[in-house]
Amino acid sequence: MSFWRNIAGLAVRRPDFADCPDCPPGLPGEDPAFSTAVTALGAKLAKADGRAHDLEFETFSEVFQTEGRSARDVRRLYELARQTTRGFESYARRLAKRYRSCPQLLEDVMDGLFHIATADGAVTADEMAYLERVSDLFAMSPLTFRRLKATHLGLAADDPYAVLETPHDAPDEELRQAWKRALVETHPDRVRARGLPAEFIALAETKAAAINAAFDAAMRERRALAPAGAA
Repeated sequence: MSFWRNIAGLAVRRPDFADCPDCPPGLPGEDPAFSTAVTALGAKLAKADGRAHDLEFETFSEVFQTEGRSARDVRRLYELARQTTRGFESYARRLAKRYRSCPQLLEDVMDGLFHIATADGAVTADEMAYLERVSDLFAMSPLTFRRLKATHLGLAADDPYAVLETPHDAPDEELRQAWKRALVETHPDRVRARGLPAEFIALAETKAAAINAAFDAAMRERRALAPAGAA
């Protein structure tokens, strides 16, 4: 996957993405400030678990693929940046400020960082703390972060969104429709109507309770995350 090519593709499909009046003109991959910040963030993430392996640079190069003459400069910057995690917040802030009106681009960067973090088969607590902090500095919704986390690491068995089979950052109405649809499919009355034994009815009641609990948990979390004064 070529990150730079992916960004260019997004710009072609959505002209306003590249021509955002509040963002630097042109494609992000051609913006030296963008390239520098992304390279530093990827390198410092590799150091977050106390080690910085060549495998992580290979993964970085696979995701944030550079081309031509810039490859040598990117490698030099990467080697310098991965000596320490210090300073990563300033790069994240700089990137967030420069592309604050292009949240999809910042999400793509976070997606790439998750890919780097999972390169060695495990994400440490320090790496997760790093990713969460970058997400905060990007002003990313906690629910969007959870969706990205689930994409790369899988859903926890007790995650309410796993029960409802709905993305973490789906709109409230979509979540509500998924809840109603799941209830209809598992409602004990439907089991009774099919003439199934009492054991199946009890199982359907258990599933319906789990669906209701999942919806309630998801909505409680959303209310807790809502900005003060929001409806």
